[in-house]
Amino acid sequence: MSEVQPPTQEELDAFVRTRLTLAGFDLTLLPEKADPATGVPTRSQVLASLRAFVTSTPGAISGWTPPAPTPAYAQQASPPLLYPSVTEAWTGKAGD
Repeated sequence: MSEVQPPTQEELDAFVRTRLTLAGFDLTLLPEKADPATGVPTRSQVLASLRAFVTSTPGAISGWTPPAPTPAYAQQASPPLLYPSVTEAWTGKAGD
């Protein structure tokens, strides 16, 4: 069985850029050079920050389950679906 390799920096950048585009955020609107007057982050700073987030946080988020005395209550307390329309298309029911 082959070992799964972590994504490269270029692959992470492509993922981040795609997610930002899908969310309607145009990364090209950010400056390429730091602007001390406004403090707006540069494109490279945003990419570096989001790369760090993607490589650390989502695993913790996806593994989270709410503390609950019973499994039935845990389902009620769980976070909302990210894409309910996709769930609805697959299952015919959203949130079940």
